[in-house]
Amino acid sequence: MPIKIPDQLPALSILDNENIFVMSENRAASQEIRPMQVAILNLMPNKIETEVQILRMLSNTPLQINIEFIRIHKNVSKNTPEEHLENFYHLFDDIKHKQYDGLIITGAPLALLDYSQVKFWDKICEVFDWAEKNVTSTMFSCWAAHAALYHHYGLNRHLRKEKLSGVFKHKPLDDKESLTRGFDENFNVPHSRYGYIDKSDYESIPQIQILAESADAGVYLAASKNKQQVYLTGHPEYDASTLHEEYLRDSNKSADTALPKNYYQDDDASKSPVGSWRSHGSLLYTNWLNYYVYQMTPYQLDASNIRAIHPDTVI
Repeated sequence: MPIKIPDQLPALSILDNENIFVMSENRAASQEIRPMQVAILNLMPNKIETEVQILRMLSNTPLQINIEFIRIHKNVSKNTPEEHLENFYHLFDDIKHKQYDGLIITGAPLALLDYSQVKFWDKICEVFDWAEKNVTSTMFSCWAAHAALYHHYGLNRHLRKEKLSGVFKHKPLDDKESLTRGFDENFNVPHSRYGYIDKSDYESIPQIQILAESADAGVYLAASKNKQQVYLTGHPEYDASTLHEEYLRDSNKSADTALPKNYYQDDDASKSPVGSWRSHGSLLYTNWLNYYVYQMTPYQLDASNIRAIHPDTVI
């Protein structure tokens, strides 16, 4: 079954043209099943592009999923029409009384800022704490992963001198781990970030297990052992052209911008890049929805039942 999204969301027609299985609200209303309730806290400036990328990853599942987009403040966006935000986004304060089966928190272009300099830091920490009590499983992506690990466990993020940009080979570390079930022994993932957390710091937290890593990009995927938090440092949701667009943007600011590694054919930016990671990205999100969300979540979705399935949460 498909994801269910509002009838007028721009992503609906884009994904339909790509042969991605989505369902309008009107069609979904005729099916008498308990859909998964998944919220997406979209911190990226270009929200419409990010919506399409994440919805594409969520679409290949046998579950029906109700999607709600969330923002944490009502500040005017430079990159997304206000009408779009008013029509399709809920303020966090307006939904925090609710419970969700799953939550995805995207990255944000805040890599060079100290957490204390992030204007909405107190609010995002409120979201992190709320999710502990009201969400069966949360996926933290890129900046959000580092921010959550700092907030929950005090793990410090370090900054590279040069941005890590490119497509890198990774390997899963546990043959019996459900989140990487079906993965090849080596799989590709795009990365685009300055920040990183040392592997030894992950290993110092007994509640966390590292699930996949790269010799070049470091820890890619980690999760709490009770399956309530998933930490993702790469971008399996990226389009084939996303790193190219970022390279053009950055090179316009600095002529010293390096080419994304292992990305262009013959390292030639004039040649169209080929996406080599989408199947594993889709499988990751499908596994998360199945094994970490659907198989874990209570049928009666309320805070007491969510706490009952995660009694060992220490945070």
